[in-house]
Amino acid sequence: MKIEGTVSENAAAVDERIDSGSVPSTVGMTTRVVKGSLWTLAGQLAPLVVSLFATPFVIRLLGSEGYGVLILVGLIPSYFGFADFGMSIASTKFASEAYAAGDSEKEARIVRTAAFVAFCSSLPIGLALFASSAKIVWFFNVPAEYQPQASIALKIAAVTFVVGFLNTVFNTPQLTRLRMDLNTFVNSGFRLLGLAATPIVIYLGYGIIGAVTVLLAASLLTLAGHVYISGRLQPKLFQLSIDRRSLRPMLKFGGAVVFLGMAGVVLFNAEKGLLARLVSVEALAFYSVGYTLAAMMIMLSSTLIQSLVPAFSQLTNEKNRSQLENLFARTIKLSLILLIPAAATLCFVVKDFFRIWAGEDFALNSTTPFYILILGLLFSVPGYVPYSLLMAVGRANTVAKLYWIEIIPYLLLVYFLTLLYGINGTAAAWSIRVAFDGIVFFVMTKNTFNIKTLMTSVGSGWMALGLVIYLPTIFLSLSSKTDLSLFSFAVYSLASIAYLVILWKQILAAEEKNWILLGIGRILKHA
Repeated sequence: MKIEGTVSENAAAVDERIDSGSVPSTVGMTTRVVKGSLWTLAGQLAPLVVSLFATPFVIRLLGSEGYGVLILVGLIPSYFGFADFGMSIASTKFASEAYAAGDSEKEARIVRTAAFVAFCSSLPIGLALFASSAKIVWFFNVPAEYQPQASIALKIAAVTFVVGFLNTVFNTPQLTRLRMDLNTFVNSGFRLLGLAATPIVIYLGYGIIGAVTVLLAASLLTLAGHVYISGRLQPKLFQLSIDRRSLRPMLKFGGAVVFLGMAGVVLFNAEKGLLARLVSVEALAFYSVGYTLAAMMIMLSSTLIQSLVPAFSQLTNEKNRSQLENLFARTIKLSLILLIPAAATLCFVVKDFFRIWAGEDFALNSTTPFYILILGLLFSVPGYVPYSLLMAVGRANTVAKLYWIEIIPYLLLVYFLTLLYGINGTAAAWSIRVAFDGIVFFVMTKNTFNIKTLMTSVGSGWMALGLVIYLPTIFLSLSSKTDLSLFSFAVYSLASIAYLVILWKQILAAEEKNWILLGIGRILKHA
């Protein structure tokens, strides 16, 4: 009832704003982005926590080989993540611009247009996956005893594939208004149910097919939730017309995103398929466990993107230049402040965590790939801020050209490093590539927009932060051969305190300290 009331009040406010001919204010955009990112982050952390409890049961019920097959079934459709013709991000970009101009009808038409294009472009690929599922699982080296299950599961995943694209379009009215709380409620709520139900259906004997069916049900419920919530925020959403005038620029932008996405799915997922092909699906399971924990860092970047693209889209006018630069710099700072201790903490506990969570085999085979992946992500995650700006101003082609140039060298790097070093080589190839991209995105943004960040004035502070948290982590990782000890916990606690002191004295600006203190005061007041 509380959420429904909030949606109704927001929708009424939107209608009143449109009727009066006003446009939404861009004041306080940084705070809105931070709040939106925190909501999105919470929405990803909650399913992660449930997954951390559910996955050990799934691994033990299916075995490492069966778990590898389940990972592969989910992975194969992701190779076609561009099949919506770029409408997910096109809908957010163009609808945000219409919303910023106060044109509610155009915003609604853009969402309908994007949904229509996404459905028409993804359906043929979904049907192809459905029809050729048996041949696909054979090609990816799935053991013979798992092939019938894997084929049926891939057919179900093909349906989820199409539904998923509609989810990423129909949540647009929530994103344009930076209502990440509502978007998080819908996305995470049903995902939580799906994750919790997965080990149950496997235990009941439905195996891999049951697990994939649960994910389809969760995706359908998510779609229903987005249609309902977005319809309350944007009452004009359910008309039948499309925006013919915007269709051409949307398709042009979407074509660039497809060009980018086709390269992106290879760069972000090829190493998994090659690992299964060159080594085994069991090796894929070991790698995927390490990747899953490292992906907590990617989670931070994805939360920023979801808020930053609509925010940057609303600040593209020259009069908002100072706000855009401030938002750009502050979000980079925020990502580093969160990334540095989070990555160090994960490195500190990872081996013991894997041992308890997934078993001794995973502790032995997944820990080193995790360390390698984290190293690349330390350079990659901050790069998602300039990436978001490039996408918001329609420079998808620029990113796409970079990705396409990288494909052949990257595939060769994965191939040879995997042959030489197995799972560790696969992780090294992926880490080298994402670190390179993160650095290049900053160079692109500086050359294209001449945007400077706040980083240069606090360079020594950032170096001190890194040293104070990572030197103890490296020392403890090398010296602690078994379980975590009281001594190691004390050393890491002291390092964390030193990190907070340096952060407060050398990194945070006065207004940022005041913002934090005010936020703490509000929390204590409502506690």
